[in-house]
Amino acid sequence: MKYIAALQTAVTGTLPDIEPTDAELAAIELEEPLLIAEQELLDVQITLLDRPVTPLGKRRLRRAANKVLAARVEVANRTSTVRAGEAA
Repeated sequence: MKYIAALQTAVTGTLPDIEPTDAELAAIELEEPLLIAEQELLDVQITLLDRPVTPLGKRRLRRAANKVLAARVEVANRTSTVRAGEAA
């Protein structure tokens, strides 16, 4: 039986440290309301894909879209107060 072995070392090797930094975690936490609002909007859009649009469906979609816009404004206002270098 003939054994096949790698003739070269691995290209990627090991990554030294792939954990997020404290600044990256703080930035994610800052954007969390926006991420949740976008997820809710996506859920509404997916729900409306396979059924006819009713007035209630339109209202849910409009409310979810407005929630995303409000969350974007909130995140933009909060990130403008963060000084450069504090978050990634």
